[in-house]
Amino acid sequence: ITTLVFVVFELCLVRCDITDGNAEHLKREHSLMKPYQGVGSSPSSQWDFSGSTLVTSSYVRLTPDERSKQGSIWNTVPCYLKDWEMHVQFKVHGSGKKNLHGDGIAIWYTKDRLHPGPVFGNKDQFLGLAIFLDTFRNDLHGMDRSFPYISAMINNGSVSYDHGKDGRSSELGGCSAEIRNRQHDTYLAIRYSKGRLTVMVDVDDKNEWKECIDIGGVRLPTGYFFGASAATGDLSDNHDIISMKLYQLMVEHTPEEENLDWTKIEPSVSLLKSPKDNVDDPTGNFRGTPLTGWKVFLLLLCALLGIVVCAVVGAVVFQKRQERNKRFY
Repeated sequence: ITTLVFVVFELCLVRCDITDGNAEHLKREHSLMKPYQGVGSSPSSQWDFSGSTLVTSSYVRLTPDERSKQGSIWNTVPCYLKDWEMHVQFKVHGSGKKNLHGDGIAIWYTKDRLHPGPVFGNKDQFLGLAIFLDTFRNDLHGMDRSFPYISAMINNGSVSYDHGKDGRSSELGGCSAEIRNRQHDTYLAIRYSKGRLTVMVDVDDKNEWKECIDIGGVRLPTGYFFGASAATGDLSDNHDIISMKLYQLMVEHTPEEENLDWTKIEPSVSLLKSPKDNVDDPTGNFRGTPLTGWKVFLLLLCALLGIVVCAVVGAVVFQKRQERNKRFY
């Protein structure tokens, strides 16, 4: 009973960890909401867009269901919050059948904005954080995961996103999620607080968050910009943003942290292994990868040695028992 109570308590902590969207913590200067007032290219606008982006009264369409389109929308106000949480309501839909659609949406917190490029409509080798909602599998050898797939990447400007491998070499963690052609609202929550990055999804119409990524040792500076982008290639989809709501998290920091110049922090993450190893998931789970020849050999060798050891131990034990039985007679 004690164990059950503890488990329930822990689950409540995880679920309650995501803010319930209190209005007093909503930062309107960093939020995008209907009817999308303050969106445009005027000096007073808080959001600007580029490419194929279309702003309507009901949604912001980053790309239409057409080939070779790119679009983005960016907050013009840099964010100086040390601890924050972004809630994104989005919709990915189109006429393409299974596996015949693409490419997906990216949510950004980066130093630069409005720089079109090859990474879901934004520049490569960026500075900051990206959350990718990838709807198309490029790596035909990576069959250990299903798509759509949500992943996170932190970049200091020196790493390129590998489209051919679906970003595996720079991925910090991720999960599969059915986000396309849903008949209900779909949401994504991104939380950054005290060096921890948490990504959760609500895509099953259950009005509850499901953990996707949870990783510590993350360092992100202040003064970066929030944005969203999407792209289509030979395949296409409608990529819509319904809202982006940023909440300030009320967190206490040590005097040393308060006195730190957070604008000078370099985006980074402390890992026991580099994500390029692509073996250990930073969340603590083993990420399944295809077994190469030498791995199979080592597994077989270990199994053989185990059998031999068990046989020797069994023989010794059997002999000892036989000798003991002889003494009884």
